[in-house]
Amino acid sequence: MATVLSVSGSPSASSRTGRLLRHLDQRLAAQGHEVIPLDVRTIPAEALLGADFRHPAIVEATELFARADGVVVGTPVYKASYSGVLKALLDLLPQYALTGKTVLPLATGGSTAHVLAIDYALRPVLNSMGAAHVVQGWFTLDKDITAHEDGTVTVAPTATEALTHVVDQFSAALGRTPYLAAAS
Repeated sequence: MATVLSVSGSPSASSRTGRLLRHLDQRLAAQGHEVIPLDVRTIPAEALLGADFRHPAIVEATELFARADGVVVGTPVYKASYSGVLKALLDLLPQYALTGKTVLPLATGGSTAHVLAIDYALRPVLNSMGAAHVVQGWFTLDKDITAHEDGTVTVAPTATEALTHVVDQFSAALGRTPYLAAAS
């Protein structure tokens, strides 16, 4: 099947966003995909904030994006946009790092007031980076994600249904050859 890079744009080690992504990674792996997790917070701050394109962690992240057939991008929503740590990484990737790739945008937040952050903040950046297909994303409320001490996560049934749908849609899209990728 496909290689999927699963990127958590949360600056927090105990993030619901990160835990939700790792939970969804299991579904993608069960569908036969090779899933590579990337927690942006583990990239040294001096590399991100100093825009050190040659730093080994930035070079490695760039190579992971290049290797992936599809990318899941998850972020908590802060001030109606994606996280600053995610922006710092995206700014250091090549301009067309997502060319030919299928992308699934996901976001978490405390209020439905931020639900449009996917379409008005994150999706335009992903498109500008050359994504062949940005599938329907999903915004999950923090209250619908319960993180347990053992690292597992429970997702509310209504959110689980929606997330299953978008993850399966993403998985199915990975099996198709996107028109833009085929034309280049």
